[in-house]
Amino acid sequence: TMRTVLTSNSKVTVLRSDLHAVIDQGFLDVPGNLFQKTFRSPEELQSNIELKCLNDLMSLLAPSTDIRVLLNCVSSNLQAFIIQPSRSKEEFRKLASDFQLRWNFLLSAVSKAMTLNYADSFG
Repeated sequence: TMRTVLTSNSKVTVLRSDLHAVIDQGFLDVPGNLFQKTFRSPEELQSNIELKCLNDLMSLLAPSTDIRVLLNCVSSNLQAFIIQPSRSKEEFRKLASDFQLRWNFLLSAVSKAMTLNYADSFG
């Protein structure tokens, strides 16, 4: 389980290191800079929410991190960038579906890159 992985210092250290390596070495087939900390405009941030979410999760990934901390991180980002900005049900649906598609695409790219390049730590 995820809880078991997070309690293993060596597994978390290797996972975090391999995630950074996959991104640093350009193995991910995704547009944009995954480690971009600031965005020039609200529009740029809005179109890169999934990158911010992944970056935020990776920054929290440490041995013995409580999984609730990771879930709260995702929840906070969804609240700030999907739920609060929505002025109508239609806008919420659009923002949520756009985010879901981009998040799934990003996680698929991460999984593929990790499987191909770091199968020992990821598999």
